Amino acid sequence: MKNIFVGNLSFNTQEDELRQAFEGHGTVEKVSIISDRDTGRSRGFAFVEMPNDEEAERAIAALDGADFGGRALKVNLARPRESSGGGGFGGGRRDDNRGNRAPRQPRW
Repeated sequence: MKNIFVGNLSFNTQEDELRQAFEGHGTVEKVSIISDRDTGRSRGFAFVEMPNDEEAERAIAALDGADFGGRALKVNLARPRESSGGGGFGGGRRDDNRGNRAPRQPRW
């Protein structure tokens, strides 16, 4: 089973449209367009699960850079999330790249 990351999607892309694009290259198990928790609006990326590794590799090769809804798709194997705390996509804390600052004090 391959989990495929699909980025640079139009915010109007529907799961069935994306499924159709990938089914042209093999069997699709699941399509998940990621949406914002607060607004419900698409975040512009999705994950596609394909059970056959060879079909998944063919889909990645064929669709990476392909025009889809007027945008060039970014398609590659999904990397597992890191579990370094803080939650969110890719793990880690948002302020990890801010240098060695002292933690902020509460504002009360």
